[in-house]
Amino acid sequence: MFERVKSIWRVTAVRLSVAYTLAFGLMAIFLVLYMTGGAVDYLRQQYQETINEEVASLEKIYRERGLNSVIRTMEARATAPGANLYVISDPNGQILAGNVRTIETGVLRSEGWVLHPFEYQPFQVENDERNHRAVARAFILPNGMRILIGRDIGEPERFRDVVRRALTLSMLMMLAVGFLIWFFVGRRALKRIDSVSRSTERILAGDRSERLPVMGSNDEFDRLSRRMNAMLDRITVLDSGLKSVSDSIAHDLKTPLTRIRNKADGVLRADADDTEQVVALGEIIEEADQLIKVFNALLMISRVEAGSQVAELTPIDISALIADIAELYEPLAEEEGFAFTVKTEPDLMVQGNRELLSQAVSNLIDNALKYADGGEHNGKQIELRLYREKGSIVVAVSDKGPGIPPQDYERAKERFSRLDESRTKPGSGLGLALVDAIAKLHSGQLEMSDAQPGLLVRILLPALEK
Repeated sequence: MFERVKSIWRVTAVRLSVAYTLAFGLMAIFLVLYMTGGAVDYLRQQYQETINEEVASLEKIYRERGLNSVIRTMEARATAPGANLYVISDPNGQILAGNVRTIETGVLRSEGWVLHPFEYQPFQVENDERNHRAVARAFILPNGMRILIGRDIGEPERFRDVVRRALTLSMLMMLAVGFLIWFFVGRRALKRIDSVSRSTERILAGDRSERLPVMGSNDEFDRLSRRMNAMLDRITVLDSGLKSVSDSIAHDLKTPLTRIRNKADGVLRADADDTEQVVALGEIIEEADQLIKVFNALLMISRVEAGSQVAELTPIDISALIADIAELYEPLAEEEGFAFTVKTEPDLMVQGNRELLSQAVSNLIDNALKYADGGEHNGKQIELRLYREKGSIVVAVSDKGPGIPPQDYERAKERFSRLDESRTKPGSGLGLALVDAIAKLHSGQLEMSDAQPGLLVRILLPALEK
């Protein structure tokens, strides 16, 4: 049980709850004590003012009508309901008249204010065992007789006792309720933490399908579990992508490496003349260059996805950039027999990296040149467009080729993805993956759709106002 309580106490929410409860309790005690103390002091001040007024009234009677009138007035007032304390005694402190039977020793021998509460017994109450307490003012007459005017303080005392009992009871109830809430909330929190710990242990043991529990209460545990589950889903996707990339690298690089080895081996074994050796070495260099291009593309994708310094973004005129790319590709398209159309809007600005955006658009045009042969009916057509759409700048490349099935759009963005299963077309399957990474780096996105016929590929970038 003790270990269980220690485990609950380690929960931050429980410790905070206890701290808040204690702080609230201390503040409540302070406020109640302050308010009750102030109320009692106020009542005592009122009593003092009442006694002073009574003393002033009796002094006036004494000056005008003498001592006998004072005594008669005190005796008359002493019998009124809720009367003050009236005591007349001889010089020895023997009570001669008034409404007090006995009084605490020494009070009648003092002069002036007696603010420290003293005990007395009323004269009119029989068989009263209660302790009565009062404050008073005493003064001595010229003949040595003593007069005491006081006020019972039982009412503020009882008020303070009631408040203290109520405070004690309320604090005990608050502590009991707080303890119960703390206990049950702590147990619930501990159960949630235990379930999360068990799930993480299974994940660490290798169960990648395990996810942290979500109870549906939408509390901080649920929000944390959802974020952690989203992170685990992302890690699973990345792991799958890494496995796919590894398999693709093994498949796509094995063939050119094998060709390079066979050609080098053939040159070494055969009695080839210098011309044949030069041709073979040229083919080997071409294969090696293609491998270097693949690795450079992989390195570029990794750098772009990591937001490397190679991708510093600055304001650029993308209209001028597209015009330069079109000027570069127009002769190549014409040589390949394509009708190359360019439509751009002027003075469009984006926040980007000129080299990376040039690489992305070039990749799209290269893909169109390789795969966009529409045959006899549609011909060989490529259109490059740049335009504004709502708050985005759109770079679009469309063709009249066979296109891509809609279910393969996302797969086409993966590394080493080759929709040409026969792999008769040149390429490494990294072009669209690089374009997608560059688009995301620029806070944009890559979209593909059916051009009816052909394929429409769009890069959407946030517009930058001049």
